[in-house]
Amino acid sequence: MAKEPWDDPRITTFGMLLEAHDALLCQMAGLPGLDAQLPMTWFEVLLRLARSGGELRMAELAAQVRLSTSGLTRLIDRIEAAGLVERRHCTEDRRGSFAVLTPGGQDLLRQALPAHIDAIERLVVGPLGDDVPVLEDLLRRLRDNAHPASH
Repeated sequence: MAKEPWDDPRITTFGMLLEAHDALLCQMAGLPGLDAQLPMTWFEVLLRLARSGGELRMAELAAQVRLSTSGLTRLIDRIEAAGLVERRHCTEDRRGSFAVLTPGGQDLLRQALPAHIDAIERLVVGPLGDDVPVLEDLLRRLRDNAHPASH
């Protein structure tokens, strides 16, 4: 009896990856500190800025958070209005600008990170244990294959 194409184990594997991702995001979204004051999208922007020395070109940040440049501009407008980031014009390229993490953004990120790290420990490290480096390697390979020019 022939297998149906939707029974392909590759579809199952990819589906489990998506289900795990969605479940983790749902659980992370309910963390203390990640609420109306700091939505998950804001948290990701602040975290990427902090891990990049406190500033990134807007185009690079848009790529990292998987938003269009106009979508990121609207998001940065809201985060900037809250005093968590500011924009700085690029002196080398008049059209370019940087998103810069403010001290207030750093403080809010520091408040939210302990719960985020605890959740990673509980939801990823706990179940995987010694396999975390294997998962990291596999995810890095997937990411690098999806975005070969950026890594």
